[in-house]
Amino acid sequence: MAMLPKNLPRPEDCQGAQALWYDRKKYVIINFMVQNPKDVEVDIQDTFIVLSCKDVDDNSVYNHIYFYDKVIKFDSQVKVHDRSIHILIRKAKENVAWPRLQKEADLKPNWMAVDFDNWRDWENEEDEGMAEYEQYFDMIQDMGNKKEGPPAMDDLDDLSD
Repeated sequence: MAMLPKNLPRPEDCQGAQALWYDRKKYVIINFMVQNPKDVEVDIQDTFIVLSCKDVDDNSVYNHIYFYDKVIKFDSQVKVHDRSIHILIRKAKENVAWPRLQKEADLKPNWMAVDFDNWRDWENEEDEGMAEYEQYFDMIQDMGNKKEGPPAMDDLDDLSD
């Protein structure tokens, strides 16, 4: 069953919700800041997302973002909270960092910002872990190469006091 776009029309008198986003290895996470959102509709496609809802004062809220890269629309989640709409979107290409959320580098809307509280530079995480692993492996190998036998642990008796 193919999911067709909901074709959410842009209301005449609307505003964009403040959006905070951050990048992970497999996902892009967007939090649209809307006070007591109602009538929430979210259309996630391979190349864009549309959010339409009403806020606590019955104002129309509408956001349309063309993604930096393709996403997997079927593996995305939307959770509506009291003060935000949390959207988890699966990237089509895992382990590829997104330098920005939107496709056009020069068209950053004033309602969009990076969520620095949740941002992590994950690109080098595995490399750092691999360096630690190699260092540990070398240390174990060095211990194995020495013909002295295991270290004496007779000083541990002092710890039982």
